[in-house]
Amino acid sequence: MQGIRASRVVSGLGLILACGGLGACNTSGPTVTGSIPGRKPAMMVSEAERDCLGRAMYFESNRTDSEGLLAVGTVVMNRLEAAAFPGGICEVVGQPRQFAPGVLTKPMRDKDLPKVADVADAVLAGERHPKVGSAMYFHTAGRRFPYNNMHYVAVAGGNAFYEKRKPGAPVPTTFAAAPAKGEHIPDAPARDICTVAALGSGARQG
Repeated sequence: MQGIRASRVVSGLGLILACGGLGACNTSGPTVTGSIPGRKPAMMVSEAERDCLGRAMYFESNRTDSEGLLAVGTVVMNRLEAAAFPGGICEVVGQPRQFAPGVLTKPMRDKDLPKVADVADAVLAGERHPKVGSAMYFHTAGRRFPYNNMHYVAVAGGNAFYEKRKPGAPVPTTFAAAPAKGEHIPDAPARDICTVAALGSGARQG
């Protein structure tokens, strides 16, 4: 992303604000979670787009795990930069069958919002999960799928993150680091989040 990007908001966002969001959780400065070898440029967005980012992180990750929240936030921002995905943050998160059902409308628990808001603000300030890198896909950790063009790069917050690469393609240096202690990156192929989302939210938190 280059500089500051103008915010764009999908229709129907009044529902988001009516269902509870991050608006009451403004922080004086983004909380740094520690996973920052480098940063992206900071991004100024509307309160609605900040809420959309937080909602994707909240409903797609174990919300008690800052690293998992950061990993999902990284995927959202990666998609925002990609030509294959539409417009602003809310359009990326609201794209049909890409994220958890009801991601833009379901209520969030008040007690979880401060942590989600802190990590969302860190993402908007330029923080990214270093092992997720430029990956734009993930699925519930522990599942296995018969595809050979999807390569795992990280496991965080109950999700396995992967990028799509042709078999035999060189591994980018971003993903060459060894897994953290206790982290298991599965060696089986993965599946697109679009297909996983279609199965419903039974395997996810929230």
